[in-house]
Amino acid sequence: MLFRQLEYFVAVARERHFARAAESCYVSQPALSAAIAKLERELNVTLINRGHNYQGLTPEGERLVVWAKRILAEQEAFKAEVAAVQSGITGTLRLGTDPTASTTLALPVGAFCSAHPLAKVQVRSRLSTKELHRQLRDFELDAAIAHFDPDDQEGLQVVPLYQERYMLLVSVEQAASLSGELTWADAAQLPLALLTPDMRIRQIVDKVFADKGLEVTPQVETDSIASLYAHVGGGEWASIVPHTWLRAMPVVGRTRALPLLDPEAGAQVSVAIHAGTPGSVAARAFVSAATALNLDEVFAHPLPTGPQTRVR
Repeated sequence: MLFRQLEYFVAVARERHFARAAESCYVSQPALSAAIAKLERELNVTLINRGHNYQGLTPEGERLVVWAKRILAEQEAFKAEVAAVQSGITGTLRLGTDPTASTTLALPVGAFCSAHPLAKVQVRSRLSTKELHRQLRDFELDAAIAHFDPDDQEGLQVVPLYQERYMLLVSVEQAASLSGELTWADAAQLPLALLTPDMRIRQIVDKVFADKGLEVTPQVETDSIASLYAHVGGGEWASIVPHTWLRAMPVVGRTRALPLLDPEAGAQVSVAIHAGTPGSVAARAFVSAATALNLDEVFAHPLPTGPQTRVR
């Protein structure tokens, strides 16, 4: 059994098409098919249901693709480990994040790149929560920064990075009508623009409202953080965002950011890598760089944005 045979087999399982798999592996389709056929003879099993076209994996094929991904990932990790011993960490770290955590990436990425100047980082930030977790478990990502519920952590090593708190973004006119400590009940009375329900931060916000017995229907929903800021800046709507955004995207002009209390809700943001050992040397180095930053303390003091922002 050769690594090349496993690579071809995984490509077919991923592409669900022999010609596309061959193209992704930069080989001819006959060469790819011959290599997989040889793998089947060596294992004495049928791995792929074939007709005129690809018709799915057999039960044995479903099991092998799990092992093949792990074997290939360990091969890459070993080569990276050897290279790291010789010249330091090189290659590309594949980093995933959900869109709402993407605003905080610059700090851990900067720390990692400073410590390992020969390494590169490729960020994927437009993944659904489900897809992000799948790619991490299937070795398509080396690390991820996101919200990880207890049910999301099987097969992963998850390390807390920082705790989000939530801020109310309002126009200067709306801010003038608000006084004292702001509650989520106060926020529920405002015309709201929120992120779409498939995004994790929206799910967290909805849960806080529901736990307080508040029914909220936002007038505007968007999948863009920039669009959310623009709607609030236009003066018609308010929104709820993590306090960490204020460091990367400070409020300006006629927008104000006010702390939300009662309850002072929060959510844990963590960095995760595959739990398999020894795993990716670059992924382990990224976790070390990220956790050494003490981001809770960093985000407790956002960058100065003028007198209009109150962060408690």
